Amino acid sequence: MTRRAAVTGIGVVAPGGTGVRAFWDLLSAGRTATRGITFFDPEGFRSRIAAECDFDPAANGLTAEEIERNDRYVWFALAAADEAIRDSGLDLAAADPWRLAVSLGTAVGATTRLEQDYVKVSSAGVAWDVDHRRAEPHLERAFMPSTLASAVAERFGAAGPVQTVSTGCTSGLDAVGYAALAIEEGRADVVIAGACDSPISPITVACFDAIKATSARNDDAEHASRPFDASRDGFVLGEGGAVLILEELEQARRRGAQIYAVLGGFATFGNAHHMTGLTREGLEMSQAIDRALDHARLDAADVDYVNAHGSGTKQNDRHETAAVKRSLGEHAYRTPMSSIKSMVGHSLGAIGAIELAACALALHHGVVPPTANYSEPDPECDLDYVPGSARELPLRHVLSVGSGFGGFQSAVVLSREEVAL
Repeated sequence: MTRRAAVTGIGVVAPGGTGVRAFWDLLSAGRTATRGITFFDPEGFRSRIAAECDFDPAANGLTAEEIERNDRYVWFALAAADEAIRDSGLDLAAADPWRLAVSLGTAVGATTRLEQDYVKVSSAGVAWDVDHRRAEPHLERAFMPSTLASAVAERFGAAGPVQTVSTGCTSGLDAVGYAALAIEEGRADVVIAGACDSPISPITVACFDAIKATSARNDDAEHASRPFDASRDGFVLGEGGAVLILEELEQARRRGAQIYAVLGGFATFGNAHHMTGLTREGLEMSQAIDRALDHARLDAADVDYVNAHGSGTKQNDRHETAAVKRSLGEHAYRTPMSSIKSMVGHSLGAIGAIELAACALALHHGVVPPTANYSEPDPECDLDYVPGSARELPLRHVLSVGSGFGGFQSAVVLSREEVAL
């Protein structure tokens, strides 16, 4: 019997409100959560806007020790995993820990804490010989990206395969995709899967300023993220995370679990081309879409909605539009395609998991989230980007795609349980 992975629980920490309900309310209303940066003084930076999370770790169930030992992105993971497990109804105390796995993604890891501690030990960069005595006692945890998955595994008693995936901005899609493969291949029955990032810090903002990848529309933060719009000028940096509980489908059915979706297809490729550059033809992303549909045993015409990477940079939106048209053919023009980055910003490695949470909720509610701030069509981006407001549709199969620095291209297919092949 073929094993398949079902989504039975969802947890989200996102700009605009913590928790699945707040997240979906924001998306379905087409509201934006982008604003001027408040985490530090952004004066002097080219881009001074971001999508920040108003997040209190203690109020979201973290212990004093968990708060002290971990960077902000791990806080997000612990809170989102806790919500997802509650939502799934799983009794982890009764589960076989050797069959419980963790697969979590991050692009930049503990950037926030590493930068803060470097400022401390170097007297704000003045001292060449740093004073280690000024460092936080758990700084080594920030140095190792594996802390993300191990912290979640420790909290929930997962003794099965545990991994941290770091593939740039496709980290979330890849972590969930690899989790589904672990279930299909029989290496786990339940996987805590997703991604988190908290990159809103001076060093990250400076990196994207240097290559002019982020929006400089500082006087209108609310409308700065404009995927596919002709006036787009880059992405708005974000933060947050999402966790999905993936469970072997027949096991989920036996216990009467709510099944949001079945993850039927996943593929990822590298373009072996350029750290940040993409081709206009969309060949690399199209390859991922085609293979993910093959994995799900679906045809291009079966896709009812495309959740776009939609970063809002000139080259990404052209590349992605070309890729979807290459893979879906004429059906691409009949298929709604939207970017939630227009509302919650681009949280780097976390965004793929956040977008998969949005896809699962879109299937569950029969609603396609909009692309906010879209008003001026670009002749090179000529698909249906669901401008302005959400759209009710009887969704069966949805496709989520991602593109990451380093040439990573990934695609995931989610389906309603009753139509999953």
